[in-house]
Amino acid sequence: MTVTSLVEGCVRGCDFITPICCAAVTGMFVLGLPYALLRSGYVGLLLLVSAALICSYTGKILVSCLYEEDETGHSVRVRHTYEDVANACCRHICPYIGGKVVNAAQVVELLMTCILYLIVSSNLMCHSLFFLPLTPATCSIITFLILVPCMLIRDLRVVSRLSLFCSLAQFLITFIVIGYCLRQSPQWASRRLSAVTVDFDGFQVAVGVIIFSYTSQIYLPTLEESMTDRLDFDSMMNWTHALACVLKTAFSVTAFLTWGEETKEVITDNLPTALRVVVNLCLLAKALLSYPLPFYAAAEILQTGVLKLDSSADRAERWTLLLRGSLLLLTLVMALYVPHFSLLMGLTGSVTGAAMTLLLPALFHLQLKWTELDMSRRLADLLILLLGCFCSVSGVVCSIKGMVTAFEDK
Repeated sequence: MTVTSLVEGCVRGCDFITPICCAAVTGMFVLGLPYALLRSGYVGLLLLVSAALICSYTGKILVSCLYEEDETGHSVRVRHTYEDVANACCRHICPYIGGKVVNAAQVVELLMTCILYLIVSSNLMCHSLFFLPLTPATCSIITFLILVPCMLIRDLRVVSRLSLFCSLAQFLITFIVIGYCLRQSPQWASRRLSAVTVDFDGFQVAVGVIIFSYTSQIYLPTLEESMTDRLDFDSMMNWTHALACVLKTAFSVTAFLTWGEETKEVITDNLPTALRVVVNLCLLAKALLSYPLPFYAAAEILQTGVLKLDSSADRAERWTLLLRGSLLLLTLVMALYVPHFSLLMGLTGSVTGAAMTLLLPALFHLQLKWTELDMSRRLADLLILLLGCFCSVSGVVCSIKGMVTAFEDK
């Protein structure tokens, strides 16, 4: 079977959803996993596996909140978005406020992700094309111009194709690094993970990196609705998260065994110069291909959930282009001028990321499905709820400490 036929088979078998979900759970965070493993020891290995299971579970329970049973006992989709689920949970307290909060959190998270991809793309372009006299600002402008066609994307299938190539680029990077590490296997005998010595700050870093490397919940209601056979959704979630878990574990362990205590925060910095250039070019392609997914999702939320633009109206096309152009320009301005953006990203991500991935799905599931859940499912949801609170609080503490340190040094 050729790669082309395999790809086509995947797209036909799971519509166009599997490529998008693969792209979402095999993001840029994978490059920091070996460092997270260094900081967390054997506990990190447990986190890699448990995070895949937890994020797959929270994705499935979030989608289950879109359905209610009718008089015949069949599940009927009565909600369409994350916003609808939030509104259903808050209908007896503050109608519609829950949906507005969720929409705000989603837009912030998605726009921060877009800005991060723009920054990463610009930095990678500067480092990969070091033989050209390009300034960081010039690289940002070039990257921005490359991404301008994102304004014209209206079909989720286009995003799916781009996400498919993004996933292939990620797999290529992973296999290149694993292949290099396997060639260095004679040195592995001197590298060992720490079984007990795990400092709390290191554990917090590992939890944040590992949990957020699996996040895809923001996209799931729209993706599940777009599937031809929605009964395949649980299977798709199981396979994509299992594949991501295997690749991330192999990637992290082989990289750590190769460099040990010298493992850097971004593992590509450990590679030899020539190989680093090749990997950086692949990362540049991946970052550019990753941008359309959060950009498309943010634009759709603002267009349909916040501004309530009618796609059938005569002037809708003009307003849609204006909205998307403004979002694209906003990401460029933020990438160019916001100081300490990585720390701001960490603070925002700790609040919105953990909430959207862990806290809210478990909370909504408990509230909407309480009478249908047995004691073990209720307990599982409560534990995930506590984990989401821990990730949010610890992430905020780490980010604020980092900001204080950065401003003191300045």
